[in-house]
Amino acid sequence: MRLLVDLGNSRLKWAQSAPNIWNIGTAVHAGQRMESVLDAAWGKFARPERIVMSSVAVPEARDALLAWCQRRWSLAPVVIQAQAEQFGVRHCYAQPETLGADRWAALIAVRGLTKANVCIVDCGTAVTVDALAANGEFRGGAIFPGLQLLRASLLRGTGGIHAAEGESDSAFGCSTPDAVAAGTLQGLIGAVTRLLEEQMRVLGAGTQVFVTGGDAPLLLPHLKVPAKEVPDLVLRGLARIAEVAA
Repeated sequence: MRLLVDLGNSRLKWAQSAPNIWNIGTAVHAGQRMESVLDAAWGKFARPERIVMSSVAVPEARDALLAWCQRRWSLAPVVIQAQAEQFGVRHCYAQPETLGADRWAALIAVRGLTKANVCIVDCGTAVTVDALAANGEFRGGAIFPGLQLLRASLLRGTGGIHAAEGESDSAFGCSTPDAVAAGTLQGLIGAVTRLLEEQMRVLGAGTQVFVTGGDAPLLLPHLKVPAKEVPDLVLRGLARIAEVAA
């Protein structure tokens, strides 16, 4: 059994992978002791034969996870990074390793799903919109704050807006919390819509859109183009990379 790990800024996601087995799980680690999170999430797992992970979390969270695996299983996870070329995906960065490992894994995953032009929207703590051409060339992408980060920064930077959960998926919030919810959600929708329009214009007709990340269900109903949600997209990419990772 392999353990595939996607360590994000707020959430820990994993898959136990073996022939005919694909068990996935998730836990929030932001603001918590990583050791406690892992004890609760993985404490009853049998020792995996291998651990392959991507991480965009702060070094303290990553290092705590690595140390836990070493203590529990005497096993050092393989931490992936983007490559100049892998599985038919060619990088456009001058320094490929500076691309987030989760973005690279998502590119590898969609290349295994289709050979068409693709846009990938990942809605997590940060939102990324990436473009992959049919010939395998990664054309680049965009990064901007996700919903929770947008709302938190608004609360930190203003004196008259206080922390409260609002609800609104329209442009008409009828309380301050609802107005914050409306503005941040509509801002997210607008940014993603505009980026998709431009990337799809450049990539050309027949471009497919894949959406992943914790806020994907909030975004999907508002997109103006057909899109497929793949919640475990990064983990699927890690499964492919695990076949060749040293």
